[in-house]
Amino acid sequence: MRPLPMRGVTPMIDEKSISAYRRDGVVRIRNIITPEEAARFRDAAVEESNRASDYAPGSAIFNQYVNVWQQNAVLRELTLHPRVAAAATALAGVPLKIWHDHLLIKPPHNGAATEFHQDAPYWPHSGSRQSLSAWIALVDVPVERGCMTFIPGSHDHQGLRAQDLADRDDLFRVAPDLQWEKRLTIPLKAGDCTFHNAYLAHSATPNLTDDPRIAHVTIYIDAETTYTGGGHVVTDGLGLPAGQSLEHANFPRVGMT
Repeated sequence: MRPLPMRGVTPMIDEKSISAYRRDGVVRIRNIITPEEAARFRDAAVEESNRASDYAPGSAIFNQYVNVWQQNAVLRELTLHPRVAAAATALAGVPLKIWHDHLLIKPPHNGAATEFHQDAPYWPHSGSRQSLSAWIALVDVPVERGCMTFIPGSHDHQGLRAQDLADRDDLFRVAPDLQWEKRLTIPLKAGDCTFHNAYLAHSATPNLTDDPRIAHVTIYIDAETTYTGGGHVVTDGLGLPAGQSLEHANFPRVGMT
């Protein structure tokens, strides 16, 4: 499977940002897409949310729409955005594939936080050197609308079980030392992005405003990651062999060509 082209694309990442990301597990990149792009993708996200299946039905935390790039031509442009992919590759320092994308929408006054958790324990992966998410705000996301808080450095806690996003204390049951670590809250303007390591503990506040919080997330994984054979919504039914790399059109490579 050939990498998605990024020839001539400026990654928007300097050495300071790379060092901060590798130390803390998170970095904010301002204006990774333009305000005009953010508005266009926001409108497409709203349209898609009105017709796509919600993978978190009945949840007070958020509405989740997975692999929108496969259904919506406009959102496909964002999931495969060469500028975002170039930045992710520079931060990771290894060749990457797309694992999946999703829209995460917190409705107005949803009343529920996304509690501290890591992403990687949910995934049927093995042998990944580096995986990370590009969390792009398609609307302004101040603290009051559900921005994220991270525990810098917590990506060194690997091998933990999956944590319950609805349970405030669940992460701290399996890693009690993290409860006392410094926390970093990062509000975003529309078009801004945070990249965070798949093992970095993070949470998001409830949406206390009258408008929805709309975020688009592209998850990148090490191109050498192998599939454990475990269940997951994006691998179920694909017939992928356990112990081998994720060679399938649903997981396109990204990289310089």
